[in-house]
Amino acid sequence: MAESTPISGMSHVAICVRNLDRSLAFYRDLLGMTLEADRELQAPHISQITGFPGTRMRVANLRVAGLMLELIQYREPAGERPALRTCNVGNAHVAFDVEDLPKLCRELSARGVQFRSEPVAIPSGPLQGGYVVYLSDPDGITLEFIQRPQAA
Repeated sequence: MAESTPISGMSHVAICVRNLDRSLAFYRDLLGMTLEADRELQAPHISQITGFPGTRMRVANLRVAGLMLELIQYREPAGERPALRTCNVGNAHVAFDVEDLPKLCRELSARGVQFRSEPVAIPSGPLQGGYVVYLSDPDGITLEFIQRPQAA
């Protein structure tokens, strides 16, 4: 019998961004996520948690379909931009389920969002009959939109 995991749930996904106002315009205003909090953080425990003395950050919490997305703009220390190629070790992406991927891509393309391809039909596997596309947020972070196959 397998041992049970000590993890009891998933709290949130966090992304460090260069400019929180620009990211809010993308995630909240363009993608329609709900802003739940936007605050400045600077306290000894924040520095202790992050491991960076004198940490100052602005943090926004957005919610979509039960997922909490936390956007963090480090003011001190200022972060560096790593190579964000999706294939690089350590890079991650966030995937969102959508209802009508072709329509959403048309609407977002008209508003300046650049996708890496047209929606791709999935020919096999658990998403067979669905569509998937990658795009980048304003900082080049990879996002994935998935339209799951229609239930039979």
